[in-house]
Amino acid sequence: MRLYAVVAAGGFRRYATYRIATAAGVFTNTVFGFILAYTYMALWDERPQLGGYDMSQALTYVWLGQALLATCAMMGGGFEDELMERIRTGDVAIDLYRPIDLQMWWLAGDLGRAAYQLMARGIAPMVLGALAFPLALPTSPGIWLAYLVSVTLGVVVSFAVRYLVALSAFWLMDGAGASQIAFLAGLFFSGMLLPLTLFPGLLGEVARALPWSALLQVPADVFLGKRTGWGLVEAFAFQGGWALALLLAGRLVQSVATRRVVVQGG
Repeated sequence: MRLYAVVAAGGFRRYATYRIATAAGVFTNTVFGFILAYTYMALWDERPQLGGYDMSQALTYVWLGQALLATCAMMGGGFEDELMERIRTGDVAIDLYRPIDLQMWWLAGDLGRAAYQLMARGIAPMVLGALAFPLALPTSPGIWLAYLVSVTLGVVVSFAVRYLVALSAFWLMDGAGASQIAFLAGLFFSGMLLPLTLFPGLLGEVARALPWSALLQVPADVFLGKRTGWGLVEAFAFQGGWALALLLAGRLVQSVATRRVVVQGG
């Protein structure tokens, strides 16, 4: 485990070197946060309890989304492009010969990336949003701790989905199409555009049952105090269940893929 802790720390330091990109990301998240916040204000002026949220909770949801957008890599930008390139060139064969677990190696690095993004691109937009709008911030340390646990589980679910997408390059050679599909599904079904509680009927039930809801909708509800007691346990079980299922699926697909790997050029 010490090795993977070192890999996670390396992932943190790697993204910490891109300070200009981080500043640009904070600026972008803040701008889009203001745009969405004023859009939500118009909606909630008409329907004060829309989706089960009051105005301050809805605004808080907006800024939580901006804080978790990069943390959970809802638009990509994590390890998957690098892994797909290594599969395409055949360099992944070298990785498979190393005395490490391939999936755990990439997961550790992605956890380091997520920790940095949460600190660097999550806190600043949230603080600016709190200065400009009446946000519903928790006063209980227990809720903050539960939120961090939920975010961590969301990051693992996000990694597991993106790992499966990256492994598609064993068959497709170019996983750009699969990445785009996953990116669009992630934005829509995570609740980034609108809370999933606003989705009607069967669409809402399906959306809330899919793994992408673990990236934003579930952590946001934990933060807003919508999941307490047994409901909090169910939230963690939902996220943990999807994380475990998708990680196991990734191992299965990896096992099948490495038995038929084709190294281009040789």
